[in-house]
Amino acid sequence: MIATRPTTKSLSLGFLGVGWIGRNRMEAILNHTTAEATALTEPNSENSDEALKSAKNAVLKTSPEALFAEENLDGIVIATPSAMHAEQSMHALKSGKAVFCQKPLGRTAEEVKQVVEASRKADKLLAVDLSYRYTEAFKAIYNTIQKGEIGDIFAVDLKFHNAYGPDKEWFYDINCSGGGCVMDLGIHLVDLALWSLNFPEISEVKSQLYHKGQKLTSFEEHVEDFASVAMTSGKDQTINLECSWHVSAGKDAIIEATFYGTKGGASFRNINGSFYDFQAEKYHGTQTETLVTPPDEWSGRAGVVWVENMIKNNGFDEQSATEFIKTAEVIDRIYGR
Repeated sequence: MIATRPTTKSLSLGFLGVGWIGRNRMEAILNHTTAEATALTEPNSENSDEALKSAKNAVLKTSPEALFAEENLDGIVIATPSAMHAEQSMHALKSGKAVFCQKPLGRTAEEVKQVVEASRKADKLLAVDLSYRYTEAFKAIYNTIQKGEIGDIFAVDLKFHNAYGPDKEWFYDINCSGGGCVMDLGIHLVDLALWSLNFPEISEVKSQLYHKGQKLTSFEEHVEDFASVAMTSGKDQTINLECSWHVSAGKDAIIEATFYGTKGGASFRNINGSFYDFQAEKYHGTQTETLVTPPDEWSGRAGVVWVENMIKNNGFDEQSATEFIKTAEVIDRIYGR
């Protein structure tokens, strides 16, 4: 089940963007909480028609501005192209709504800081759909690390290779996306690593970015489709990241986050190239202990948790806001910004 506990208070939500991802998040929230879809905005009529089948009582608004102006909304779920995330999140927060936004929250750390400040001033909850945190597999890895079961972490290996790539042109425009495969895929794993290590200061970042096999000298010309990044924390922990689009991986995807500690190791990884099925393992020498296996209905869980947190406290969350900024600052350094 997606929901970790039943919600008891009905919230009124608006949905900005109900394409495949936006609709998936909306359906998860409606199916696993008592929240109601009151209004939605979507420029594509096929998408909006499909969404209204699940949100039968929702009113279709003609523009984001009309959605923000709805006074009875408690929160807004944003699933639009990346270039719009920061501005739309700030507008929603300033209009008194909590926000659940697809990643990235902003194309740069500066944009993320502006959204966080809007959340602080409005005293409204801000959340980002960093969905892998909410998989049962990674929760097992996180708990293993936090309990000290594999000792002190000294190295982390992160991989996200996608044999395909985005099918929308805006992903390949740096001004719209903020970056290529690192911004699209790598950000998930950077977040997992930093979160698991309790967000240490990152003392050094070295990155090599490629476009169609050619090393990029200016990321402004092209977005990267392959990245190799070496990071070092202030605690001398090594964090290595590789990610790509359109790579010859021999399967649909390779997704892994492996942690090496003084007492053992632990790994979160996909199974058989799947984008959805994940397994958690703990290692000691040559021995492997399987912690979690599929199935796990995780894809909409972050939105469900956001609703649950709104019911408990719909105000500004300093801890998560600080984490959003720290991750964005690391991403900026990967791009040399």
